[in-house]
Parts: sequence; C-alpha cells; structure tokens
Amino acid sequence: MARTAKKMKAVTVATEKNAAADAEIRSVGDVAAALPAREPETAMTAETETVAAELANAPEAESATGREILIPLNKLKKSPRNARKTPHSEAHIEALAASTAAKGILQNLVVEPELDESGQHSGFYFVTIGEGRRQALLLRVKRKEIRKTEPVRCVIDTANDPLEISLDENVTREDLSPADQVERFLELSRDRGWGAEEIAARFGIAAHMVKQRLKLGAVSPKLMQSYRDGDLTLDQLKAFAITDDHARQEQVYAGLGYNREPWTIRRDLTRMHVQANDRKAIFVGADAYTEAGGEILRDLFTEDRGGYFDDPALLDRLVLDKLETTAADIRAEGWKWAEASIDFPHAHGLRRVYTQPVELSEEDEAAYGAAQDEFDRLTAEWDNTDDDLPPDVDERFAELEADIERIDALRHAYDPAEIARGGVFVSLNHDGSARIERGFIRPEDEAPEQDSGEGVDGESVIDGVRVNGDGEIVGGDDEDDQVSDLEPEGDEGDAAKPISDVLTRDLTAHRTLGLRLALGEQPEIALVAVTHALAAQTFYRGVDAHVLEIRPISAHLGDHAGGIEDTAAAKMLADRHAGWASDMPQEVGDLWDFIAGLDHASVMALFAHCASLTVNALKLPWEQNKRRAHATADKLATALALDMSQHWTPTVSSYLGRVTKAHILEAVVVGAGYGAAERIKDKKKQEMAESAEQLLAGRGWLPPLLRTERPAWLDAEQQAEAETIAEAQEPAMPEPEAWEPAGPDGVEIAETDAAGFAEPEEAPSLADVPDPDVPQREEIAPHTEDADDGAAFYEAAE
Repeated sequence: MARTAKKMKAVTVATEKNAAADAEIRSVGDVAAALPAREPETAMTAETETVAAELANAPEAESATGREILIPLNKLKKSPRNARKTPHSEAHIEALAASTAAKGILQNLVVEPELDESGQHSGFYFVTIGEGRRQALLLRVKRKEIRKTEPVRCVIDTANDPLEISLDENVTREDLSPADQVERFLELSRDRGWGAEEIAARFGIAAHMVKQRLKLGAVSPKLMQSYRDGDLTLDQLKAFAITDDHARQEQVYAGLGYNREPWTIRRDLTRMHVQANDRKAIFVGADAYTEAGGEILRDLFTEDRGGYFDDPALLDRLVLDKLETTAADIRAEGWKWAEASIDFPHAHGLRRVYTQPVELSEEDEAAYGAAQDEFDRLTAEWDNTDDDLPPDVDERFAELEADIERIDALRHAYDPAEIARGGVFVSLNHDGSARIERGFIRPEDEAPEQDSGEGVDGESVIDGVRVNGDGEIVGGDDEDDQVSDLEPEGDEGDAAKPISDVLTRDLTAHRTLGLRLALGEQPEIALVAVTHALAAQTFYRGVDAHVLEIRPISAHLGDHAGGIEDTAAAKMLADRHAGWASDMPQEVGDLWDFIAGLDHASVMALFAHCASLTVNALKLPWEQNKRRAHATADKLATALALDMSQHWTPTVSSYLGRVTKAHILEAVVVGAGYGAAERIKDKKKQEMAESAEQLLAGRGWLPPLLRTERPAWLDAEQQAEAETIAEAQEPAMPEPEAWEPAGPDGVEIAETDAAGFAEPEEAPSLADVPDPDVPQREEIAPHTEDADDGAAFYEAAE
C-alpha cells in the first residue's frame, strides 16, 4: 500500500521565481492567490475522468489495488467504514486547507470503489484515509479557490480492511516534537525571511502559536537539549523563554532545586524587573517607558498582564520626573513647598492643617441655587419614566452635577496664611495614580510662641526657666530654697521677682494630686480630658497642649499590607478623620472649649475615633511576646461583632495567589463545598487560584486570621428570638409529633441562619475535612466516591 507523501503534478513548490509572492502571504485566500497559475484544467479533467472510467470498467476491482490515479473531487465520498466518527475540528480543516493551498496535497488519499446493489462500480469512491483533506478541498471549493472537479491524487486499496487501515492511520503515528517544530520554524523565518503571519498562513495555524514557537527559539541550546533529554518539561521550557539572556537562563536553571514550577522559574528570571501592572508602570505608561529607551519583556505563554519593564532604575526616574511635574503645578497654588517621592513619607512628624468652612460669595450662592433648582426640576421630570434619558438631558445632568460639586468644594478652604507657610507631599498611590496630601507645616515654619512675657530688665520665663535678654539663665535654686526672716517685708523691688523653681514644682505637685483626686470622681469631665488629650495629639502634631500623660501611637498599616490605603475601609476611615479635622478649631488652645461644648454623643464619637486610631492587632514575626495583646485583639473583635467579610474578599492578589494549593482547596471546600474543590483540584496553581476566586465570590469565606468568634450577647439574643418563635408556633401545631422537631433542632437552625456570620469559628484543617467516601447529609459531592481519605483533594495539588 502506497501511503508516502507525494505532490500533485499540477502544483509546484515555490522557487526563487515566486519567492516574492510567498513573502506577501497573509491568509488562506492569499496563499491560494499567490500560488503559480495552473495549467488548463480541461485536459487534466478529461484525463482524470478517462482514468476513472477505465478503472470503473475494470473486470475486477481488486486488480486496481495500489494503483495511483487522479479522481475528480466530486467523485469522492466519505467512507461509512472510516474509523473516525468524531468529525475534525473546524480549526484542523482550516489548517489543512491552508496547507493544501500553499503546498498541494502532500499525502495521497486512500480510497475504495463504491459498488451498487448489483456489485458494479458506481463511479464514486469512498475515502478510507484522508477524509480531513477531502473536507479541506471542499472548503476551498466553497471559497471558489478550486473547482469541484479538482483532480485529487488517490491510491486504490481494496485488499485491506477499510476500518483497520483507517484506524492504523490515526494510531500508528507520532507528532513532531515541539523542539523540532521550534527549529524548523526558525529555519523558515531565518532562511525564507517569513514572519509569524506568513508561516501561520501557510500552515493554517494561529499566528500566536507561531510566535510562541519562535519565542522558544530564544531558549539556550543547553536548556533545549535538557528538554530533549526529558530533564525539563515543555511548560518549564516556556518559562525560560521569557528572557533572551542565555547566561541568565542557565544561571537560574543551575540554581533550581526541588521546586521547578514554571511560576518559580519566571519569578527568578524577572526578579529584577517590574511587572506592567505595578503602580510605577501604570503611572508612567508603556509608551513613555519605551520612548525613553526601556524595553518590555513579554511572556507569550501565560497571561503576563502587559509584560515586564526591564529597567527599574529608568522607571523610577520617569516616575519621579512625572511626580515633580505634578508638584510644580501644586506649588503654583501658593504653597511654600511641594515634595515629590515615590512612597508617602509616613514618618514626616509634621503638624497638619485642614480646610475650614468658609462662606460662599453671593455669586457662588446664586449659581449653586440655580444649579440645584434646575437639577431638582429635571429629576422630577424624568424620575417616573422608564425611558432612557435623551443624550442632551443626560449631558445636562452631568454638567449640573459638576457645577454643584465644584461650588460645594468652595465651602471649605485652607487659610491663606497656612498655605503661605505650609506644604504638600506628592507621592504614588497603590493604584498608579498621583497621591496629593496638602497642609503640612514644618517646625521652622511654625509661628513662635512664648510661655510668658518679659520681666524686669529684659528677663523672661521660657519653659519654666528664667533667662535674661541675652538668653543666659539667671538666678539659682540655692539662693531661693531657704526662706530668710531677714528679708525686708516691705521691699517693693522683690514683688516682681518670680518664685523659685523648687517651690514651683512643690506647689504644682500638690495641684496635680488634687486634679487626679477630683478627676477620678467626675467621669464626665474625665471623658472630656481624655478626649482632649487624644485629639490634641491626633490633630495638632508637634504641639504639646494636653495635660494627661496619654500618648496615642498609631502604627502605619501600609508598611505591612500593600494597597491597604486604597481599600474602601481605609477611605471610609480617612473621610471620617478629615470630617473631624475640618471641625477642629484653628488653635489648639481653643480645643478644650470646643470639646466641652459638644453634646455627649459627639464627645463619645470623637473619643471613639481617636481611640480607634491606636488599635494595633498586627502579628509581626519578631514580636513573640505579644500573645496576650493578640488575645485582647480577639476579644475586642468579638465585642465589636467584627465581620471582616464586609471589608475583605479572597482574591488572587489578596490571598489565593499567595498560599499553597492545599490552602486554596481547603478554602474552596469550606466556602463552596466538595464538588467545587473536585472540579479545580487538577488545575495549575494560577488557574486554581483564579477559579477559587470566582467560586468564593460573595460567599463570605474568611481565612482563620480574619474570623471573629461569635459574641455571647448575640447568642443570647438569638436564643431568645428562637424561643419566641417556638412559643408563637406552638398553638398552630396540634400534634406533639409535629412540634418536637422544632425544639433543640429548631433553635440550632435559627442560631445558624440569623447569626450573620458566614464562617464557622475555626476552619477545618486537612485532617478535619470529612471523608468524601462517607455519605454526608445534604453535602455529598459528585465525583468524590473514588477519594481514599479526607485529603484526597490535596494529593493531586501537592
């Protein structure tokens, strides 16, 4: 049986004469158009029909076995005894059509004559081997690239069983190694000058696939040989292709230990690069970076989210240049200084001032009223209609909203004197936008203050110390410590002389003792005093105006969790703080009267806000002696009934992409059930994390560190509620049998449903996960009957 690859007589291989035409090929249609013109088909068709007729009139079909003939395409049929029952994919047929158009049929079709009921040849042939190629030719006929009588070179085979040889054709073959594909594609690209698009068109495959194969050609020959030897998998080889630096590839390969995951290889190769979704790259932009001479590495084998910026130093310089430009624009507002830095300087230690309420001008008040009235009129006019807003009305709504917001912003402004001596920090937000923080006062720009006025002869008291006009300390403790009976009682010159420091300390110590005793007996004033001490240090940094020795310390969370300042919870806290700051008096000396004048609810709210800023529940690896503090943090969360599912969701970046596959599956088991875990257990880590994010969305799942123990008061409320419901339902249940299930079971269900806590008190460990082989009531998952134990989901992951 002849099954060797041969070309049709009418199709010639591209030579130097038509090389220029080959270089312009872009699609299957272009390939067909670029081929050399065929000879007139009249003679060929006549010859083909003559040969087929002669074969049809042969006395015995078996005598034609092994003979090669040209058969018109419209005389070929699909064989009912072809082993392939699942049809070829559209992509495969497209690839065959492109290959045929570019190079002709490289492998003969194997056919057998069709016999009618009388055993005579019907003139048609069944295609035993090559049905895909026949479908590709029919596709080209449909596209009017060839005629339906196109001659097809075939081999007659009536000796072998059609089913067996069809099966043999698809079983006893081996695909070309990806390494060989890489080398051959590189040769075509290098020797013929073809790009990925040209090669893809001639082979009927996606250009992206060709680009991937060409990209693999950038791998070091040593690593390619390791792949041929079986020391590297194809996925690992793809990971190395992220860079063209052979020395770096070989260095990372030599340093690989037992962990050879592709993501580990990519991480090591791009350790010194910056991802395109990094805040710096987003702020600068790919175009500006490349224009400045930078290069972006692209990973063609995974979702690289824009690639990797290869020059961090250049990127930092571009970021600072852009921030400096923004700072210059801010200085134009009148601020004394504007400092640009990539990260916000949280340790600045500067006092900050905020905007204060100001009166609008008559013109602004009139414009605001007119805009609000028109907005209300349009709202009333279109509020009760289901129709979409006309474009002009929608545009007018947007204009009115912008005007209202602009005028509203004028109701709060910085004091011009504070602008003249204050400054602005310009830094980079986590989301890649510029962060502008105004109103910081440096110590040297603070207005000087004296504790008391000048005394006689230019003397003054500064911080309890007497100094003369030259700044020298005058007087001494020794000469004033003793009370002399010899001093004249009526000497008017001693009346202006201050008392000694020792006596001052003595008297103020007695006064402090009295204040402590009195304050402890008046809780309401104590609340004001504590609130004053907290607020004075929270809103007036660098000013020592509090009498209570209470020092609020607020740990900066941005150093421990990247992007936490951009979360909804952080913005809510910042808005609350800014709201109180705008209400604070300008001078800290007026703070006591401000707090004392607040109603009790407002004092409690200010006290709670200041106290909340001092909370520190961080668990740091170098703090091993804070177990009691962490336990107190848990009790505080329980007392507050904290539900972190309102402020945090499990995503690839926040949790799932930063833990092991076993932890991911554990989260899915708890949050979405065994069936969901079964569906993703065989995926790679990145795919598993992305799937887990979708499965856990909206389910309220939390990792153990974020879970809150149920408050006792909540249990008591639900117990009382359940008992009330049971008592209300008792008369409606005449039969005791119907009432009994609503007892303890009913209470338990009520507790579970009304709790409002999405998670159990503790997440099950791998050992606590129930055995999938044991039927669980209402929780048995499909396709888990073959699991050997509770950790079956995690064995494949590990």
